[in-house]
Amino acid sequence: MSATLGTLLHELEPDWKITLFEKLDKAGEESSNEWNNAGTGHSALCELNYSVEQKDGSIDITKARRINEQFQITRQFWSYLIENGKLDNPQEFIMPIPHMSLVEGEKNVAFLRKRYAALKDNPLFADMEYTEDPEVLKEWVPLMMEGRTSTDPIAAHKTMAGTDVNFGSLSKKLVAYLHQAGVDVQFNALVKNIARGSDGRWEVTVQKGMGSKTYAAKFVFIGAGGAALPLLQKSGIPEAKGIGGFPISGIFMVCKNPDIVKKHQAKVYSKAKVGAPPMSVPHLDTRYIDGQQCLLYGPFAGFSPKFLKTGSMLDLILAIKPDNLLNYVCCGLKEFGLERYLVQQLLLNDRQRLEDLRIFVPTAKAEDWELLVAGQRVQVISEEQGKHGVLKFGTETVVAADGTIAAVLGASPGASIAPDALIKLLARCFPGKQEEWRQKIKAMVPTYGISLEEHPDLLKETQARTAKILQLPL
Repeated sequence: MSATLGTLLHELEPDWKITLFEKLDKAGEESSNEWNNAGTGHSALCELNYSVEQKDGSIDITKARRINEQFQITRQFWSYLIENGKLDNPQEFIMPIPHMSLVEGEKNVAFLRKRYAALKDNPLFADMEYTEDPEVLKEWVPLMMEGRTSTDPIAAHKTMAGTDVNFGSLSKKLVAYLHQAGVDVQFNALVKNIARGSDGRWEVTVQKGMGSKTYAAKFVFIGAGGAALPLLQKSGIPEAKGIGGFPISGIFMVCKNPDIVKKHQAKVYSKAKVGAPPMSVPHLDTRYIDGQQCLLYGPFAGFSPKFLKTGSMLDLILAIKPDNLLNYVCCGLKEFGLERYLVQQLLLNDRQRLEDLRIFVPTAKAEDWELLVAGQRVQVISEEQGKHGVLKFGTETVVAADGTIAAVLGASPGASIAPDALIKLLARCFPGKQEEWRQKIKAMVPTYGISLEEHPDLLKETQARTAKILQLPL
């Protein structure tokens, strides 16, 4: 997030002085790290929780459409950076991979059939295929069908337009470009405090080694993953009042055996278990990491009170304040399903995780899969429409009334929609600059402000152009 915002700001205002502080010794090592997330280029092609079944049985695809449109903006922004020599070798951070949704059982098959019917005529999902034929599925996902004995009905839809994204590599590339372009990039720099100075500017206190230094800034952006919440709280802005966060760890099973990996070339998502948060939707993913393919299955939920993998065991306790205590309490009282799910997940042993994997890969053997603790996700807890303790699972932006400080909180779809989310954030922070920036934003994202699903020809043209630049198939 910070790498993306820094790049946007530098492109819009190349003469502004920008300083980026990173706690670790390199960029992209927390939530963005390739082993700390599933690497899905989130465009709602396979994520079933982005389309909701209504009480009347119809499928609401509003969120799926919105997220797909946002990822089209992301593709255009990355393409602009490559065309203009600011990024190189796109295959190091984005690779083509089919996206699929697969479900079992009559009720789930009926849902998927309706979801497909709701999406197939929308230009954003034009190449989607659907099948309930096990023989076709043996061609699509041979590893998942091999040894399958269940007689329950099974269905899937597939699109070839999906991608696998190495957000760690992308973050490093963006920060390297910013450094080369003259941005002051400081590693091993821990932000300790953010406070309003007497002159109205923000004073950012940064610890490096045994010493510390305070920097003055007219604008501050907090894009620190889970650590964004405690930093936002330090600012004292009214907009941060009442906001809390609950950390959930992700755990994956990883297979690097090439004989197994070659049998599965897709990202396949299913439906979340009852009581599970949307971020815990089970999926079997092909990943491209360091030029090699591997498979990730999960995520299983874990728990640590840390807000970052490199955080403190006191993070959760210290985030509880008098102004957000009620939201924490109300959330705890309401989210029994989630709490039960987390307890069940924490009690799982290796044998039980293997049994869970075998629902997706019936022939899975323990010796081919290893356990990987992925990144921390801090889910936002806040008040919404007068209701306390609302647990949110998306990406949330918080902006001060005067626009001088802003933060991004929450999780999925996160980095996949970062350019769109941050262009909108900048519009709130710098309203007087929008007319001046309009032409440059259009240069970076030619279709910005246009609904591509309403302009199918422009959508095809845009997808073809970005696919060529990003070295993706049409």
